[in-house]
Amino acid sequence: MVLVGGATRLTESGLSITSWRPISGIIPPLSAADWQAEFEAYQQIPQYEEHFAGWMGVAEFKLIFWWEWIHRFLGRMLGFAFAIPFLIFLAQRRIPGSLTVPLVGLFLLGGFQGFLGWWMVSSGLSELTYVSQYRLAAHLCAACALMVALIWVARGLEPEAEGTKTGKGWTLAVWGLFLLLFVQIGAGGLVAGLHAGLIYNTWPLMDGALIPNGLFPLDSVWKSAFEDVMTVQFNHRTIAYVIAVYAGLMWLAGRFKTGFGGIHIWMPAIAMTVLLQIFLGIGTLLSVVGLPIALGHQAVAFLLIGIVTAYAADIHRLSSR
Repeated sequence: MVLVGGATRLTESGLSITSWRPISGIIPPLSAADWQAEFEAYQQIPQYEEHFAGWMGVAEFKLIFWWEWIHRFLGRMLGFAFAIPFLIFLAQRRIPGSLTVPLVGLFLLGGFQGFLGWWMVSSGLSELTYVSQYRLAAHLCAACALMVALIWVARGLEPEAEGTKTGKGWTLAVWGLFLLLFVQIGAGGLVAGLHAGLIYNTWPLMDGALIPNGLFPLDSVWKSAFEDVMTVQFNHRTIAYVIAVYAGLMWLAGRFKTGFGGIHIWMPAIAMTVLLQIFLGIGTLLSVVGLPIALGHQAVAFLLIGIVTAYAADIHRLSSR
């Protein structure tokens, strides 16, 4: 679902369906007249007028329509795949009472993600030619929160964790890494929303310097951090460096402190995934956001925070016994 959402963003497909029909929208256009009606609706929004008018026909429109339709279709199928067995198992009293509230919470998070998706799309239908970077980042972060919650609940179903209990400092360090990764995913959403990956496509220098001139040009630091293209990309790079150093220091400390036994086997996996993500991030930049490597960059970001979540969940289970 995350990968299709990323492809929808990178192929500029997200605004191709201009209405939200939770039930009837599951059926795609089936006739030439249906396709023409969808295309005419798309022709009414600013994105078409500014970027596609004059050369896009129905055939080209179908290419972007299908990405968005598949993304919404997957969302609906995920809802059905969760809700139907959940209700059946609940009626059969096969779900432990301790799991009922977490599972309801997961379903609500999924529904909220669908609402956020339409809220994001609606921002690009009247005045903007693309969706708001704020709403895109919110949609991405909500997807991350949902995946994190799924992993946390799932790890709670595992047998008792093995290994020595960790001190409070190490637990806080793991949660510190989680927080950095979550912030970085949000920063990546801002980069995507502002198309900031399409400029300054060099590394390690940015516009010819490690710290480029012209950062924070707007009337407030806060506004520049969220709306200035150079500043947004620079922040994303900087957070990546902080994560790399932070994870490297954790790996070194863990190597001598825990030896990576028991639940701490997650730590080498985290370190290797951070390295992979660094290479993918640099590759995404140098390729000017090439579709395959950019999707890999997004996927590994979610993989990385998922691994850290699993590690934190295991630490919690171990400390709770």
